[in-house]
Amino acid sequence: MFDKILIANRGEIAVRVARTARRLGILSVAVYSSADRHALHVDACDEAFEIGAAAASESYLNIERIIGAARQAGAQAIHPGYGFLSENTDFAQACADAGIVFIGPPAAAIDAMGSKIDAKALMEKAGVPTIPGYHGVAQDDASLAAASQRVGYPQLIKASAGGGGKGMRRVDAADGFAAALASARREAKAAFGDDSVLLERYLERPRHVEIQVFADTHGNVVHLNERDCSIQRRHQKIVEEAPAPGLDDDLRQRMGTAAVDCARAIAYVGAGTVEFLLDASGEFYFMEMNTRLQVEHPVTEMITGLDLVEWQLRVAAGEKLPLAQAEIGRDGHAFEARIYAEAPARDFMPASGRIRYLELPDGEPGVRVDTGVREGDTIGTHYDPMIAKLIVRGDDRESALGRLRRALRQYRILGLETNLGFLLDLVSMPAFAAAEIDTGFIGRHHDALFAADAGTQRLVRIAAAAALLPALDHGGGTPMSPWDARDHWRLNLAGVQRVLLDQGDARHEVLIRALDDGWRFEHEGVSYRVIGHRLDATRMLVDVDARRLEVAVVRGEDTVEVAVDGHNHRFAIPDFEHRDEGLAGDAASATAPMTGTVVALPVAVGDTVEPGDTLIVIEAMKMEHAVTARSAARVGDIRFAVGDPVDEGEILLRLEVD
Repeated sequence: MFDKILIANRGEIAVRVARTARRLGILSVAVYSSADRHALHVDACDEAFEIGAAAASESYLNIERIIGAARQAGAQAIHPGYGFLSENTDFAQACADAGIVFIGPPAAAIDAMGSKIDAKALMEKAGVPTIPGYHGVAQDDASLAAASQRVGYPQLIKASAGGGGKGMRRVDAADGFAAALASARREAKAAFGDDSVLLERYLERPRHVEIQVFADTHGNVVHLNERDCSIQRRHQKIVEEAPAPGLDDDLRQRMGTAAVDCARAIAYVGAGTVEFLLDASGEFYFMEMNTRLQVEHPVTEMITGLDLVEWQLRVAAGEKLPLAQAEIGRDGHAFEARIYAEAPARDFMPASGRIRYLELPDGEPGVRVDTGVREGDTIGTHYDPMIAKLIVRGDDRESALGRLRRALRQYRILGLETNLGFLLDLVSMPAFAAAEIDTGFIGRHHDALFAADAGTQRLVRIAAAAALLPALDHGGGTPMSPWDARDHWRLNLAGVQRVLLDQGDARHEVLIRALDDGWRFEHEGVSYRVIGHRLDATRMLVDVDARRLEVAVVRGEDTVEVAVDGHNHRFAIPDFEHRDEGLAGDAASATAPMTGTVVALPVAVGDTVEPGDTLIVIEAMKMEHAVTARSAARVGDIRFAVGDPVDEGEILLRLEVD
């Protein structure tokens, strides 16, 4: 076994690999960019080396600097994690050339599956069913447009070199192909350095089921059961589970056998995942093979009781697989929910900001949190916006799902937008409980998932207004005493406080009157009796009409953010002295919906645009977002060019509206 390994990655995966290394008595070495100097993964390892600037191309993707750090540290092996260089043949070969063990498959195996185009051709030759489509070498626009017509619609454009939903676009008709192709290529080039694509017929309501495989250098290949990864947004998984619900033993065996055959066909070594699409009839189609550990590997660990990183280390050190196929079982059911800094209501747009408050679920058995951040850390725009993975296990799917819901209610993050509330709503849906899942689940249930419950929204505003009460800041005091309550008290008149809360384009008013033993809140024609007090600087108890709520709250200079019953809500407090008066009556503006970089600007000053036309495209965290026109207008002042950085809320361009 190794004495010291370098982890060529960051965030939760680096922390997770270091944890297993520590248990096995192996020293771990972290690498970090200038943006990650104080990151959790740096502290989690025994040694650390700075390898470059914040941009991944100058640090985590710089092979020479990573190899140099490994040599300087005296590391015998490098674990690539996932993402970055984990499936890079040049990196695997550079490790071999430097006499350093690459904890992953040989370069030839990565190369065989590194291109989706080549991988599909290889699987067709091996007799593994593949989705109808085009995966030819001709990549010019005309050839791809002609192939698109032959494949038919709807179809998917997919980046050949990558995954995670990046460089993927759905096309429903021929007239949308050119724009979708340009966008997919641009995103693929930014994420993977390769803009080649393939086309696939879009399957209606398929499930995404993958098989975890492992192989050693002694000819042994096994699979460790399957995972269902059908719950996706932007073609990227957000909830995974193992085992996949509803599969019979025959289908499981056929898919497992196909996955093992796939690994054998390319002389695979180490951990890998063979991904299939499964249709309603039970037919499955090879999609791709990921030649690395997957983000969702913990659900497999939870039902097998195995440490997959330990298996990786043992295989890389030349040992045989610890278990034979017949010895690998499964026990119970597990879920993983990926917690992201993003805005679900704004098409899951990546978010950034500082984590001002962080509260993890309690440490009951069967609950695990893999994370690379802590309170006070900043989620920036340079890397993937995943904050953590919440993993739970139960004796069956129902008990595991109940544990997941409870843990999501307990998980609180304030300071930036997250998908915590969305995840809770999703896994609380009856259709999810019934395992009526496929890759279109979120789109099909969009209206229900994003429907605002008026009663719940009023309750949240009451909690936010209560958080602003001065009396709560010093233990509650005596509500009716003018010496304790810093409200609008006046002699012989009942004091009334008026609280205004802005959320998006809506302004909400809450009127507060002091009572002998609490307050009377009035909001949207409803009256509430409220009693509350602070538990500490960031938590308070609020009784609203005898319903007790524990609320986490963070105050900013002009904002208040509260976490109530598993959901986070941010409100702006209006500033009447410095409020923005807006633009002139015949002008409008397009503002940046997120912090990022301008990657496309298809309009020029003087152009006429119609509703839905793309004005500017911003890229952040390797994902693109198109800012579109809301109405017919002429383009006026354009304030940024391609390549310029922009901050969320900045005015990008002005439109002249008739």
